Amino acid sequence: MFACAASQPAQQPLSPQALAAVVDDPGVEREGLARAIDALFTPDGRSSDNPGAGETRAVIVMRAGRIVAERYGDGYHENTRFAGGGIARSITAVMIGMLVSDGRLRLNETAPVPAWQRPGDPRGEITLRHLLQMRSGLREEPGDEARMLFGAGRDDMAGAAEDQPLAAEPGARFQDDAASGIILADLAARVLAPTGDAEARRRAVADYLRTRLFEPVQMRGVVPSYDAHGTMNGGAMIDATARDMVRFGEFLRNRGAVHGAQLVPRQWIDFMASPSPREKQYGAGIWLNRKPTEGEPRLFPQRGPRDLMAALGDGGQAVLVSPARKLVVVRLGLTQPGGDAALMGKLGDIVALFR
Repeated sequence: MFACAASQPAQQPLSPQALAAVVDDPGVEREGLARAIDALFTPDGRSSDNPGAGETRAVIVMRAGRIVAERYGDGYHENTRFAGGGIARSITAVMIGMLVSDGRLRLNETAPVPAWQRPGDPRGEITLRHLLQMRSGLREEPGDEARMLFGAGRDDMAGAAEDQPLAAEPGARFQDDAASGIILADLAARVLAPTGDAEARRRAVADYLRTRLFEPVQMRGVVPSYDAHGTMNGGAMIDATARDMVRFGEFLRNRGAVHGAQLVPRQWIDFMASPSPREKQYGAGIWLNRKPTEGEPRLFPQRGPRDLMAALGDGGQAVLVSPARKLVVVRLGLTQPGGDAALMGKLGDIVALFR
């Protein structure tokens, strides 16, 4: 008798919706890409120990500037604005790069926060570089971010963030926080609207982003959030469509250029994508596909491309960019705490299809 190899389990047929989400010639095997995307929309086994990847509401895959797959969950569509969360930090970092290029801010000089300029105040050693790389050293204890965004500090988020004392020497340690992005947005408002009027601050930042970034990149649905003091929430709140997000990722993939026009110096995007001295998997306003200095990886360095970078927001919002693979992948939805690894595993499956 001849031994028979164990048969592989038959794959379930793909739904018409899953196949329709992928163009006829996506540059990889069409059904494989459709299955990898479908896995994000298929509920996985969940428990208190493993909440799974959660609910996916939108996925877009762009290859070499062309959308090759686009799918939405029930009730969502191409004009839906999604909460981007911490993706705002990457947009803020680009805005700061433009202001540095304009000569209105300086990367390695003391951040021009008036409260930090008093003689003997150690916070005067904090630079823009420290803030961009989230190593300001400012204290952030449990509950501080919630109070700043939704509690007593919500009307003047930057004031609440800038009032914090140092918990470490500036530049000495990495700490993932929203406060740095809010302080950077405040600095942008200070140089664009020096009178300090709240409406003038909001309008000046909104106009700057619209004319210098959003319109050229065709991010038509972006709605940043501002507090009563006119400060943009550059650390945690920005709404945008999935197509806005994929266009932003394509802008990063092209190192700050759109149709040959350089909106921010290429060197600035290179700086954003360079590991911070205190955390290898973080650059300046963006996460990197590197083994972490401490803790767990945010992406998938064990199998993904080394040049992969990502704008990430709480709840599983993700804009993944690989210049080498000419690839941008956007996923928007709701992932519960503890589910990030499951989500990144599924996103890693999509990235792995492209070479």
